[in-house]
Amino acid sequence: MVAGPEDSQPSPQRRKQAGLLGRIALGLAVLLAVYLLTAYVLLPLAWKGYAHRHPTFDDNPRITGTADGHPGDPLNVGLIGTEEEVRKIMAAAGWFPADPLGLRSDLRIAADTVLDRPYDEAPVSSLLLFGRKEDLAFEKPVGDNPRQRNHVRFWRTPKPDDQGRPKWIGSASYDERVGLSHTTGQVTHHIAANVDAERDRLFADLESTHELAEEYSIPKFHQVLEGKNGGGDPWYTDGALRVGIIAGG
Repeated sequence: MVAGPEDSQPSPQRRKQAGLLGRIALGLAVLLAVYLLTAYVLLPLAWKGYAHRHPTFDDNPRITGTADGHPGDPLNVGLIGTEEEVRKIMAAAGWFPADPLGLRSDLRIAADTVLDRPYDEAPVSSLLLFGRKEDLAFEKPVGDNPRQRNHVRFWRTPKPDDQGRPKWIGSASYDERVGLSHTTGQVTHHIAANVDAERDRLFADLESTHELAEEYSIPKFHQVLEGKNGGGDPWYTDGALRVGIIAGG
């Protein structure tokens, strides 16, 4: 028996299966195209844009140092902007530039501490980074004497961001009392152990100025989450570095 033309045609069930396989193949092709576009075009562009706007500080140290070679306070804050912009936003946030160290300022801070007199610009001890002492130091007094205060030191990093704006990395900590150094016996301020609280207090003040264009955190900047500074004071952190980009650049 010879098959007729109608016997060579695929059955409706086969046509349905073929159509289903075609749709599956088309769907897989579309998914592959979307994956390739996302993984190799869109995400790299998005990450490049994010990295351009959010510079890292990975090539910077994590801990400051003292002049006699002891570890200092941990670095926990960063700012991006010119020196003038840094000074301006810190003033707007209610922080005062610290006086330089010297006999006159040392005598005044000692007298004001004993007599409970305010000293808004009381000096801070020098810490070292990049082989030099801090470039800028600011403080925000607490109460009516220099025994307790908020303070932060900033160093200009060797490399600017992609737009040529200076990057500053700093160490913010809270002086909770005056006493003797646990390592040298010298008179010094002792910091509160929770350095994250001071980091976040500083950024709350900066945010209140509305002069930050953007603010972000770099998690796991610190792998070592606790230690002691040059005065023997313990500190601990969640490891994050908070960075603010100052508006106007």
